[in-house]
Amino acid sequence: MKVSKKILVSLVMSAFMAVVSSTAFAAPQGEAAVKEAIENTIAGIKAAQAAVKGGDLSGASQDILKAAQASKEFRFEITERQRQKATNDLKAARKSIEAGDIAAGEAGLESALKSFTEMKAKYDLTH
Repeated sequence: MKVSKKILVSLVMSAFMAVVSSTAFAAPQGEAAVKEAIENTIAGIKAAQAAVKGGDLSGASQDILKAAQASKEFRFEITERQRQKATNDLKAARKSIEAGDIAAGEAGLESALKSFTEMKAKYDLTH
């Protein structure tokens, strides 16, 4: 009885250790969503820049809107204020493009792209 009790206790303990260690070493699921959000934001900005160069202003406006929506999912405390400023640059670029001011829109897109690229680099360094 004592031998079977010891075996049972050791089996339970080893099972518990396996469960705890696999959970501890598993990749956090939130990181994938954050990384996807910043990549979608950058891709949206690049698509908007290409649409502006191609003369598709309504398409560019939609791409900017999608990029701004994707940027909301990028939550990284170190760059939160920078993200807010870059998102404001995107909004200003969209308004400029819709008003027909292509130069200001392109400048806003370039500024936002630079900021989001910097944020992605900071995020990649820590994760």
